[in-house]
Amino acid sequence: MSDQPRIAPKIVTACVVLIGDEILSGRTQDKNLSYISLHLNQMGVQVREARVIPDIEDVIVDTLNEVRAKYDYVFTTGGIGPTHDDITADSVAKAFGVTAIYHPDAMALLAAHYAQTGGEFTAGRKRMARIPEGASLIDNSLSKAPGFQIGNVFVMAGVPMVMQVMLDALSPRLEGGATMKSRTVTGAIGEGQIAERLGALQQRYPAVGIGSYPYFRGKSFGTSLVMRSTDSDLLDETQAEVIALIRSFGVEPEVGEPS
Repeated sequence: MSDQPRIAPKIVTACVVLIGDEILSGRTQDKNLSYISLHLNQMGVQVREARVIPDIEDVIVDTLNEVRAKYDYVFTTGGIGPTHDDITADSVAKAFGVTAIYHPDAMALLAAHYAQTGGEFTAGRKRMARIPEGASLIDNSLSKAPGFQIGNVFVMAGVPMVMQVMLDALSPRLEGGATMKSRTVTGAIGEGQIAERLGALQQRYPAVGIGSYPYFRGKSFGTSLVMRSTDSDLLDETQAEVIALIRSFGVEPEVGEPS
């Protein structure tokens, strides 16, 4: 391991909060977390935590106040639709100590949209224009009902296609840091055989996360060792030691996932 001093990378962190009883009940399978995490990592924003919470105002308020103080950014999905159980906007407003209002720009966007499509701009649809006072809108190029940003919290729709266009729209507002990189080395060896020496290796490289993942292919088995860090040089050093470790057991390692 090199003795040269390393410049500490800029780390930008995030939390994703998935809001909705339908996710907790199993009725709806979440498709948003992995998309958000991959998108943010490419920008140098590391998702450090994710939570799934119900449509309960106090839970939303308490969760947001906790995680927005802990992370650089918070991204929420769900609960900004037209029905009575879409309470995210009011809950976010309460978390920030402001009032949810009918945002004039959001009202204009939706009024124009329904006039163009021939739909009635009902009271329920007007609920989608309720935004915490002082928040800025997040564009929705698909269905026009906007998301919003207040402080370091970005509130998006739960429908995956709509969430994705909102995430694209808000991305220029984000300031990223170091991108998390990974290396994978695989060997036909049980993780119990290498556990002790792997633990010692992890102690020598505390800035690299080393994960051990066993796999089974019929009667064959092995272990994939995944290393993650923002430092490419450090990853290369760690990978070389992992390769040497596996070879010391008489097993030829494979760089990458098991083939």
